[in-house]
Amino acid sequence: MADAHSTPAHTTVPRRDWLLSDAPASRRQAAWGKAYRMWLQFRANHLAMTGLVTVVLLIVVALAAPLLATHDPAVINLGNRLQPPSAENWLGTDDLGRDLYSRVLYGARVTLGMVVAVVLLVAPIGLVVGIVAGYAGGIIDRILMRVTDIFLAFPRLVLALAFVAALRPGVTSAVIAIALTAWPPLARLARSETLTVRRSDYISAVKLTGASPARIVVRHIAPVCIPSMIVRVSLDISGIILTAAGLGFLGMGAQPPMPEWGTMIATTSGFILDQWWVPTIPGVAILVASLAFNLLGDGLRDVLDPKQE
Repeated sequence: MADAHSTPAHTTVPRRDWLLSDAPASRRQAAWGKAYRMWLQFRANHLAMTGLVTVVLLIVVALAAPLLATHDPAVINLGNRLQPPSAENWLGTDDLGRDLYSRVLYGARVTLGMVVAVVLLVAPIGLVVGIVAGYAGGIIDRILMRVTDIFLAFPRLVLALAFVAALRPGVTSAVIAIALTAWPPLARLARSETLTVRRSDYISAVKLTGASPARIVVRHIAPVCIPSMIVRVSLDISGIILTAAGLGFLGMGAQPPMPEWGTMIATTSGFILDQWWVPTIPGVAILVASLAFNLLGDGLRDVLDPKQE
């Protein structure tokens, strides 16, 4: 028993007992035990596990696209255009004879790359704006929230189109435009969490120790907001994917011949009745990716949302 207090045992059962101990002997054991209980709760949700597995597969496919692709996605072969799925072209070919399977694989790179870029931009912005507004209060809170309300007043796609039009069509412009429209909900959420905890007893106790406002925000308020932010971001990713695809479909996002899923649908939408597989396959890819992130987000919400406890 004494050994279990220092490190987990080498056998499976003692390690599980160490993780599930009701009386952890160290902060490390308590942290690992909490994480393990969350994993057990998440694993019990079959839909969430389906979403997690699908997301992992999408990431692997995107990273390994050069290894998995059977053709060069940019090579044009007009003599092989609009071919149905076959042994040579697993998902058929598009109007320029390019292999759809290979283009969908590389399209995952573009789409997920845009998602990662948007998340890395909006998560810190939303967290900082929300926490500052909630903790500072007063005129700072009113100014920041009125700016947030202005962004929330417009539909995301319409606002993104306006920003892209002010810049120029392309992946970089689309990422910036989507990021500018995606941070307000995160800021509102972070502000709500901050307002809930800033007058709590433990924050008052920290103030009595002489901690500065910056230390209180970084060490004690931000960690409380992060789980809810993770859940919201995971649920918003499907919206980011659809917005990116919408911009590509309207010609304001990724530009041909880049194999982005929305752009692929836009350039082949005229073949939906006769060569249905050409626009349908990238549409299915968008559906699968959006659904997977929604399922994953629902599972994370059940595990990380303290209101579910």
